[in-house]
Amino acid sequence: WSAKVFGKSVFDNADAMEKLLASGNAKAWGKLVKDPVYIWIENLRAHYFAQIAPEYGRLRGEIELASGAYTKALRRAFPEEVFPVDANSTLRLTYGKVEGSAPYDGMQYNPLSTARGILQKHVPGDPDFDMPERLVELLEARDYGGYANEEGELVVCFTGSNHTTGGNSGSPALDANGHLVGINFDRSWESTMSDILFDGSRCRNIMVDIRYVLWVMDVFAGAGHLVEEMTLVTQEGGTE
Repeated sequence: WSAKVFGKSVFDNADAMEKLLASGNAKAWGKLVKDPVYIWIENLRAHYFAQIAPEYGRLRGEIELASGAYTKALRRAFPEEVFPVDANSTLRLTYGKVEGSAPYDGMQYNPLSTARGILQKHVPGDPDFDMPERLVELLEARDYGGYANEEGELVVCFTGSNHTTGGNSGSPALDANGHLVGINFDRSWESTMSDILFDGSRCRNIMVDIRYVLWVMDVFAGAGHLVEEMTLVTQEGGTE
């Protein structure tokens, strides 16, 4: 069956699929909706929403209603045990250190990336890696406006051993004194397994350095008036 279906399908040929999608006309769409794999997927989708999703939703609702009574019974039966609470929609914290990782033999990730890496990735005209001309000029001139580190580099991102997950993007990264030092936005590729098992030697979350955020606001975007409204803590412990 699979050989028959995929043997006649454009989904089994990457070049043919790209050509079909690139054409973007009504004829291409007509060919796509008649494709055996497309028809098969649409049938699966229709079956799921008609036959499976309603019952799944009903059962899940019953389970959620019963889980409260079940947890209450467990707490009464085992009063000496400490049960984890339902932390959904509540404020939560994770902690770690700024550190790189060596997930594979011969592979070493530094804990910091700098503005030099932005220029190295610059590809003019590329939709993913092109940059505004002003940004390129500022970085090439190393016009860091006082936001460079001790080595004279503008730190862009850093990694840490914090246990994060989907939905944590945008969370503030604080130092031991409660100062904002970055903003969490991603995990390394090797860290996606941390939803199942967190490995502190391998899992790293990725944060944008707050100095780069301030540099973009102040130097690149010319919005220094916003920075003036903030209290900046210097590396020496003073404030500005």
